[in-house]
Amino acid sequence: MSPTLELRVGRRKVEVTRPEKKLFPQDGITKADLAEHYRRVAPRMLPELRGRPLMLERMPDGIDGNRFYQKEVSDYFPDWIHRAAVAKEGGEVTHVLCDDTATLVYLAGQACITPHRWLSRADKPRNPDRLVFDLDPPADDFEPVRSAAHRLHELLDELDLPSGLMTTGSRGLHVVVPLNRRDDVDDVLAFARSVAQTLAARYARELTTEPRKDARKGRLYLDVARNGYAQTVVAPFAVRAKPGAPVAVPLAWDELDAPELTARRWTVTDLGDRLEKNPWSGLARRARGVTSADRRLRTLAE
Repeated sequence: MSPTLELRVGRRKVEVTRPEKKLFPQDGITKADLAEHYRRVAPRMLPELRGRPLMLERMPDGIDGNRFYQKEVSDYFPDWIHRAAVAKEGGEVTHVLCDDTATLVYLAGQACITPHRWLSRADKPRNPDRLVFDLDPPADDFEPVRSAAHRLHELLDELDLPSGLMTTGSRGLHVVVPLNRRDDVDDVLAFARSVAQTLAARYARELTTEPRKDARKGRLYLDVARNGYAQTVVAPFAVRAKPGAPVAVPLAWDELDAPELTARRWTVTDLGDRLEKNPWSGLARRARGVTSADRRLRTLAE
């Protein structure tokens, strides 16, 4: 393979340098393979990325080498890649926006294995349109994750909140709630904490909101910290920097009890028919605010 691979992506020509570089050495998956994955999944992935600031998880020497997390866009990134400056403490950061397939492929060529997205869009950075619960198990056993997802789904139904489900490609699952962008990020985070605390109180032997690992005592951690300002979560169809090249994949709730389901069920080389399925279809159109849901939650607590 040539030192540089030139891909035609829409109206763009995107160069992938060192395309033969094995980013997943044990699996033989190269940078060219990563770029092809992102080109393939782009129609399903881009609706979940457009307009959102990204944090790039880059591993130029592959998953066995060093990694770094990039927020500020590099000067050498082509000018056709969209950018957005967002406020941070003491200044601002100019992030990449991934608004088209060419950008997604270009980032893969920069050894960005995993793009992590904001839960808000750059035009209203303090008003998220997603809320995420990260179900983090104490060990590799997936059954506690499955059980926690069911329990959280039941509570969200009580609060009249729609929700979607996603494998993380790591250890657990994400439960995603669409929001209408009317609430400030601090209010969303406070609400997420209240939901997690309510659920942990109901099932105290199984669930916890304790961030310290030594205090969890074998219970699954309900992590809501990613709902804070400028925090990020893994994007749907993103590849994770782990052996096997697992992929984060949206699920339907009726798939939760499938015996073969695990957090790493799907990979770059084994997506099966997941691109033909769209379990989150219509989810964003059912977006809610947290104010009325918070009132319902307080009533339940009483």
